[in-house]
Amino acid sequence: MGFRSFSLGILIRVIAIVVTAYVGLYFFLKENSVAQGLVFVIIIIFLASNLISFGNITNRKITRFLESIRYSDFSSSFTKDSKLGRSFREMNMSFNEVIEAFKKTRAEKEEQMLFLQIMIQHINTGIISFDSRGKIGVINGAAKQLLQIPQFKDINDLGKISIELLKNVLRLPPGGSFSIRINNELHLNVQSAAFKMEGQSWTLLSFQNIKAELQKNELQAWQNLTKVLRHEIMNSMTPIASLASSLGSILEEDLKEEENGNLVMDKDSYLDLSEGLETISKRSAGLVSFVNAYRDYTNIPQPVPSFFSIRELLDNICVLLKEEMVQAGIHLKVEVAPSNLNVYADQDLIQMILINLIKNAKEAMENTYNRTIILKAGVNKQSFPFIQVIDHGEGIVPEAMERIFVPFYTTKKTGSGIGLAISRQIMNLHKGSLGVESVVGERTVFTLDFG
Repeated sequence: MGFRSFSLGILIRVIAIVVTAYVGLYFFLKENSVAQGLVFVIIIIFLASNLISFGNITNRKITRFLESIRYSDFSSSFTKDSKLGRSFREMNMSFNEVIEAFKKTRAEKEEQMLFLQIMIQHINTGIISFDSRGKIGVINGAAKQLLQIPQFKDINDLGKISIELLKNVLRLPPGGSFSIRINNELHLNVQSAAFKMEGQSWTLLSFQNIKAELQKNELQAWQNLTKVLRHEIMNSMTPIASLASSLGSILEEDLKEEENGNLVMDKDSYLDLSEGLETISKRSAGLVSFVNAYRDYTNIPQPVPSFFSIRELLDNICVLLKEEMVQAGIHLKVEVAPSNLNVYADQDLIQMILINLIKNAKEAMENTYNRTIILKAGVNKQSFPFIQVIDHGEGIVPEAMERIFVPFYTTKKTGSGIGLAISRQIMNLHKGSLGVESVVGERTVFTLDFG
């Protein structure tokens, strides 16, 4: 039936059902024929079914439209020149426009996904993602080349190249990182991130081989150390060699033999010889002291960690340094939040670092009016404990900030210049870090981060 409008079609069908029912009832009452009544009942049922089917056109269209969206089947289209009226034409056009918009959005997402896949495959950093069950989702070419694991389908396959690597990856918190040496050619730096996709928890790992960078830094460190050693040794050996030559000349020229065979020397020559020997002795002692300091730096004991209270550690340090701080007119202030904060570390080595930092702070505050050193402890954004030593002394100039942790570098008139270098090395052995922030003339903050 080619009706012009949906409403007219409904009206005609309703009228047909009413008329048929009236005519059927008339003949049934007049003729009292059950057969004729059944015929009209059948006709009415047919007309009612046709009416229901005609009325469900809208539902069928909406259902087909929603199924197209649900199953991402954007090949469906709805006839624009519908004979059911203007409202149906507008609905069909709206359906087609929505499907086109979804089709366009899907195409854009597929293009973005393709771009991301190409980018991931072409970067030099290894990328691996895995779900909560350990199943690998994405792995790029750089990761395959670095790890060299055939048929890498599960994160536990990392154990094929290193059990320690697998253990570190499985306990690595989101946003954390670690470095591990696999072999002579592979020293990995691993970083982690967490995300959720389709209700599933995923972990994203990035791998970088930092061997070349480590070798570069190692070479630079050796060059810096060589400069320091050369400078210190030359400062001692040059005057020693010069004095030894001068003393030899004094003995050769001023030493005289008397008639009785005794060797004698005039008083001035004797004083010159005595002063020269004393200078040689002092320079030699300085060189021995330097060598001992170098030995201390290269023989730091391995930490023996255990859990201990940071509050108790800081209170003990305050008691230990009380007399020295009182004489210097300095007050030690302890701030720990939460007060029951514990840390897993070697207590003796951490105490050594803090005492060294406090003494450095005391020396930096000789000419300042604020005579308080704050020992502050807490938890950082990654939920790892930290300890800070804060002073309001003269500060550290920017030129020295990057060099204060270099062995044997010092800005003080006295000292070996290895205290901060040893402190940083101890924190590295704890898988932590030692950093510094300073504003000249205002404050300096040394921070021990654990984790």
